[in-house]
Amino acid sequence: MQDTLKKLADVLESRKGENADSSYVASLYSAGLDSILKKIGEESAETIIAAKDADNDKIIYEVADLWFHTLVLLAHQGLSPDDVLTELDKRFGVSGYREKASRTESKG
Repeated sequence: MQDTLKKLADVLESRKGENADSSYVASLYSAGLDSILKKIGEESAETIIAAKDADNDKIIYEVADLWFHTLVLLAHQGLSPDDVLTELDKRFGVSGYREKASRTESKG
């Protein structure tokens, strides 16, 4: 599965230099951060609706769209899926309550 993320991240990175008229991803980059964030919001809402409808096929489809647009955001910001996976790896073996409390304490 991580190979899929790597391949997709590579494609997203390669689209940065392409013409916005010839690539959907390039058009998102060209439109800027607000447009990428709007797409993530739309895909989040569609994921929620699919879950509320209890339609597993639609949930999978919408989560794929949500993940895709989130990966576009990461690439736009100069980040990669590995950055997120590293953060998730850090959280293994840590209680979710404890991890959340540590974030609150560090803001403190």
